[in-house]
Amino acid sequence: MKYIHRLAGVFMAFCLMILLFVTSVEAVVYWTPGYFEKEYTKYQVLDDLPPMTMEDLLDVTDQMMAYLRGDRADLHVMTVIGGQEREFFNAREIAHMEDVRGLFLAAISIRRICLLLCAAVLLFMAVSKADFKRVLPPSLCLGTGLFFGVIAALTAVISTDFTKYFIMFHHIFFNNDLWILDPATDMLINIVPEGFFMDTAGRIAFTFGSLSLILFAVCLTLTIKNKRRP
Repeated sequence: MKYIHRLAGVFMAFCLMILLFVTSVEAVVYWTPGYFEKEYTKYQVLDDLPPMTMEDLLDVTDQMMAYLRGDRADLHVMTVIGGQEREFFNAREIAHMEDVRGLFLAAISIRRICLLLCAAVLLFMAVSKADFKRVLPPSLCLGTGLFFGVIAALTAVISTDFTKYFIMFHHIFFNNDLWILDPATDMLINIVPEGFFMDTAGRIAFTFGSLSLILFAVCLTLTIKNKRRP
């Protein structure tokens, strides 16, 4: 039974890492104050758009992000461009963002499932009378280390050619070519250039790495502490 408990602990660690990854994405794009304004300023996106104010662009962004997490029913966002009120997104952009929304909502659902699975593992261990102090911390250490190692390797590979793997990502997760946008007609591609995605990916990697190391450090400390006990 001890080995089953250890496998359950490793499985729980994987669930926790997925949970932390999804939370890291959310933390960067939703919880970082002024993030989009900073990025828009950095890449001077207003220069690539028809005349509009930063305030209006940030309002459009807020509506877009609310839509992606299911807090808004559609992406028909009205704003002022060139002194006239009009929709910001065209039909192709809206269709693509419907696909992106699907990914966002799927990630949120997966996080909830992982949280439930973690609770199920703890319940299983409690019912089967596992020695939590001696089994859970080292199992979480092992699972966290394995998962983080795989993610670190993938990050290292992606960093060698971000554009290549960015395109590969779209081919894997989208079954159409709606993500191929034209800067001359589609404003979405102009407000989120490749540099924006690189910065965002870097922030997500840093946040996820920090949370993972904290989890690993806590589990390692508990493992060492419990081994010293008679």
